[in-house]
Parts: sequence; C-alpha cells; structure tokens
Amino acid sequence: MLEEDRKKPVSKDMNIQYILKLHPESSVILMSIGMGCITCFAAEFESLAEACAVHGLDPDDVTEYLNGELGLLPVEE
Repeated sequence: MLEEDRKKPVSKDMNIQYILKLHPESSVILMSIGMGCITCFAAEFESLAEACAVHGLDPDDVTEYLNGELGLLPVEE
C-alpha cells in the first residue's frame, strides 16, 4: 500500500476490511465505540455505513469521529 493511500480519509461507503487495511490503527478506534469489526466475518463485505446500522450508530458521526481520531481530513460528499 502506498503512503499516499494511508492519507486517504475514511468514507461511510468504504468496506470495513479496506478501512482496516488502509488504517490499521482504526481497529482500536472502532473497538472503543463498540464495533468489533476486526473479529467479524462481515467486515469482508460490509461498508462502514452498514456496520453502523447493525450497531445502531449514525454512520456520519462515526465517519467524522474516525477521521478525527486518525487525523485525516473529511471526505467531501
């Protein structure tokens, strides 16, 4: 993975597995808000928005929080 890819902000439409690959430190952040994405088989095919729905979380809030914790600029939608 290129270093420039690691600067890519998270979007709610990104696949969970892709987010974890792009930003490995996101696993700790997701776990801290109750999302056990690193141990879930669904991470291979679910988007962040879909995972948030399962956990009753607002995908926009989670995306903003995750990008903030990762020190990344938000995605323009």
